[in-house]
Amino acid sequence: MQKIQLGTSNLQVTKICLGTMTFGEQNTEAEAHSQLDYALERGINFIDTAEMYPVQARAETTGSTERYIGTWLKKSGRRSDIVLATKTAGPSRGFGWIRNGNTDLTPENIRAAVETSLQRLQTDYIDLYQLHWPSRNAPIFGQRTFDPTLERPSVAIEETLGALDELVKSGKIRQIGVSNETPWGVSEFIKQSEKHGQARIVSIQNPYHLMNRSFEQGLDETCFRDQVGLLAYSPLAFGQLSAKYADDANARGRLTIFPPTWSPRYMRPGVLVAVKRYAELARANGLTPAQLALAWCYSRWFVASTIIGATSMAQLKENIDALDIKLSDELVSAINAIHAEMANPAQ
Repeated sequence: MQKIQLGTSNLQVTKICLGTMTFGEQNTEAEAHSQLDYALERGINFIDTAEMYPVQARAETTGSTERYIGTWLKKSGRRSDIVLATKTAGPSRGFGWIRNGNTDLTPENIRAAVETSLQRLQTDYIDLYQLHWPSRNAPIFGQRTFDPTLERPSVAIEETLGALDELVKSGKIRQIGVSNETPWGVSEFIKQSEKHGQARIVSIQNPYHLMNRSFEQGLDETCFRDQVGLLAYSPLAFGQLSAKYADDANARGRLTIFPPTWSPRYMRPGVLVAVKRYAELARANGLTPAQLALAWCYSRWFVASTIIGATSMAQLKENIDALDIKLSDELVSAINAIHAEMANPAQ
């Protein structure tokens, strides 16, 4: 599988990254190990996780995903074969059980998060360490516009970067990245790292899929000029773009087994309409809805790597196989026509 240089780093990552946030909730430890084995068999070298996984986050399961990866690393001896990415939680979004709610991006909290992740992962270094969401008020997780009335005290980016820079110099992490960020945030991270000679972000992990192409509204130029690679997450929009929920409202998945309040942006009326349009287009062209959605992400010039996840091996195989699908110019034009009518319903 093709590998590319991630941002300005020396990390060489595959175009597909195995997402693991189902490990410990929807997938058992044995199933997690099987997915990891299969991903490597297919040539994937990039694994992404987070300290708060699995989802839906609960006190009883938080950290299980990293632990499952850690037991696999110990059993398989494949640490040197993978690029391992994880993330520290940002200021509490109701996850008070993580460090007793001390999750804002202070140096103390970041150092504590790195140490516990290293223990669970059973490794002495993390290849890519990411900030799961910003400390400051920012329009993320379904908030479509910036709202200054939501301003709150936050940790200065230069302070957070200082802690990350120390961890890079100590060898505990190799590279750093952000997640759920904005054009201003990316530019400010780059500016502060250059101003203070601190570690530089090399990646941004943001949602990107057929029903949320907001990355194309400024972040694409920002990341191109600053050489920051996009790690596209939720390429199937929490499973909506597979059309499994459109085909069967009771289909088992995150949108049916977790409370509706957990991911309301994927249940908006416009999303349900768009799903049917994209599914019809896919099937009319001999593709499954999932193949269309994934082939779209895989083919975008600004996507460094697409993070896929699956609860079954059949899903994982289909998701990886979609890398070989090439969309015709006519099909891309048809996708863009739908997007022009109903842009970003899941943003």
